[in-house]
Amino acid sequence: MKKLLLAACIVTTFFCCKSETNNQPTKSKKDAEIAEKVEDLISKMTLDEKIAEMTQDAPANERLGIPYMKYAEALHGMWLVLDYYGNTTVYPQAIAAGSTWEPELVRKMASQTALEARALGVTHCYSPNLDVISGDPRYGRVEESYGEDPYLVSRMGVAFIEGLQGTGDERFDENHVIATAKHFIGYPENRRGINGGFSDMSERRLREVYLPPFEAAVKEAKVGSVMPGHQDYNGVPNHMNTWLLKDILRDELGFDGFIVSDNNDVARLGTMHFIAETRAKSAILGLKAGVDMDLVIGKNEKLAAYHTNVLKDTITQNPELMKYIDIATSRILTAKYKLGLFDKEPKEIDTKTVNAGRKEHQDFSYEMAKKAMILLKNDNNLLPLDINNIKSLAVIGPNAHEEQPNKGTYSLLGGYSGLPPYYTSVLEGLTSKTEGKVKINYAKGCDLLSNSKEGFSDAIAAAKKSDAVVLVVGGSRKTGGEGADRSNLDLYGVQNELVEAIHKTGKPVIVVLINGRPLTINYIAENIPSILETWYLGMRSGDAIADAIFGDTNPGGKLTVSFPRDVGQVPVTYLERPDFIGSGKGLYKDADKTPLYPFGYGLSYTTFKYGTPKLESATINADGSTTVSVDVTNIGQREGDEVVQMYVRDDFASVGRYLKMLKGFERITLKPRETKTVSFNLGFDELNILNQYMKKVVEPGTFTISVGTSSVDNDLQKVTLKVKSR
Repeated sequence: MKKLLLAACIVTTFFCCKSETNNQPTKSKKDAEIAEKVEDLISKMTLDEKIAEMTQDAPANERLGIPYMKYAEALHGMWLVLDYYGNTTVYPQAIAAGSTWEPELVRKMASQTALEARALGVTHCYSPNLDVISGDPRYGRVEESYGEDPYLVSRMGVAFIEGLQGTGDERFDENHVIATAKHFIGYPENRRGINGGFSDMSERRLREVYLPPFEAAVKEAKVGSVMPGHQDYNGVPNHMNTWLLKDILRDELGFDGFIVSDNNDVARLGTMHFIAETRAKSAILGLKAGVDMDLVIGKNEKLAAYHTNVLKDTITQNPELMKYIDIATSRILTAKYKLGLFDKEPKEIDTKTVNAGRKEHQDFSYEMAKKAMILLKNDNNLLPLDINNIKSLAVIGPNAHEEQPNKGTYSLLGGYSGLPPYYTSVLEGLTSKTEGKVKINYAKGCDLLSNSKEGFSDAIAAAKKSDAVVLVVGGSRKTGGEGADRSNLDLYGVQNELVEAIHKTGKPVIVVLINGRPLTINYIAENIPSILETWYLGMRSGDAIADAIFGDTNPGGKLTVSFPRDVGQVPVTYLERPDFIGSGKGLYKDADKTPLYPFGYGLSYTTFKYGTPKLESATINADGSTTVSVDVTNIGQREGDEVVQMYVRDDFASVGRYLKMLKGFERITLKPRETKTVSFNLGFDELNILNQYMKKVVEPGTFTISVGTSSVDNDLQKVTLKVKSR
């Protein structure tokens, strides 16, 4: 009986090649060999040993030679969660990586991170975050996502997973590790902007907005692990939701890896959702739904569900439950075999001397940072500054500089950051850039978390004796990130008053935003001539920002999340359905409804001109495809990057749709007077909708194809494609 159960388990288990005709995995010779080894191991393991294996960071089993599989976070570089060692490279935060609109940068970042993971003995990483932001930046974890669009998140997510895990013969080799796609699914769709808070959505929204990145992660990137979210769907917590974890994730998408819980979430079926009366009952619900591994950071036994003291008696009294234990254990063991952990002795790590980071990784973090910055405003071409035309520069603001803290890591790196060997602040970057040429007058002005204006006088004095001001404001890990949700989106503390005071000096002011979420920066947008959004740019932040301010870098990033004008607008996202056309006209009576800065938006130090989009074929069959092309010319005086974006809408369909959805993008570099032609495919993937039966179909009719520089209609050129019946 045990062998039959294991055989059934291995068919659905890990890392197999999938058939193109269905979602059932097809075993290779190597997979079959591993399955035999796993079956043999399972037959020798005691119940206690199996349960022990079903926890993150399970210790090595010396009796049977089962190795240890070490975990860490890898969102934008290695972080060992409870430890800060290894001098790891810290890259731009996910929201900044998304703002590059260049998946290959994310792929390279992840591949470098995998090397640093292996150097630290890590083989299982809880990244990437594939949550699509719902348009509510009160939610602190905006910074962990690539943005508010499912297609963009999908492309970035696939690149990350393939970089971390490797592809082809390199997949899970000695230079790669297992990725974990999280949080399955719809995690940001909460009612009050609260982390892990109550959500309620239709199956249509789940499938149109939140599922595509996970579908791409499974089908394209073959992600090895998935983590459910804290919340429920349709009243059923994700960690016991067989419709989500089995019917959709495994049966429909074909996922064959292992599922790891979010922190403490199996036990939370009782303590948060109040469904299970005991931890043993919580554990059984999780196991039956297919949660293979219980993540309890810190190994607090009181929070654990997959623990021998919790599960052993229940399983012993009901042997029919043993099959769930065997399935979960076999998936985890299979992962260890695939990673080659059985083939070598574990690496001894000296936490005092280990140096996982590499100079080439740090240099690449810098290159990424230069591509992530977004120019939001530049009246009268204040930027870039001419280093030969100014004698003094004021550097002001709570985010202009940060010393290494005594504990943990720098707050201006954002959440899920390891400790780099150094961090370059804006003050340090500008001081280095201008050494011997420009006098730097620094004043903090105020603390991020304080309401004191005691430092204003020094800041005003610094501004008055300078030719221009770089004012660095925003947020930090202290005001945003996981568990740092907010009820308003204004600048924290007295930062806005500081901006007003510096503006009143009459000096040219450049605001540099270092933050992890969109903010309501109306005063800045109305009064400050130049605004540079940098998010969290990683360990070389100051160097990249200095390059942009003095023109050695031409900002080419674009927003991947919309900026609201007021928290009362939330949610604000370009993914909108048609508004009411009767009373009220779908508008606010007292305020502008449009975002302050929209999805896809970003300026440059040069100017780009778009030609008229051209279809290769203006009419195609429903099962056919064509391309749309557009010429883009740099008509300015500087080399620059432009992100060409394509949006699609089925004009008249059998169901309601979003006004437009991103279906293609490409970042290009153009020299002055240079023209490039950018082409996008238009086929099933770009034209399909979910019909009333939740099936993907391409319906006959006309489609509006929009190509341009942002999601705003005025920034787009349109062409009509006609689709005929087959």
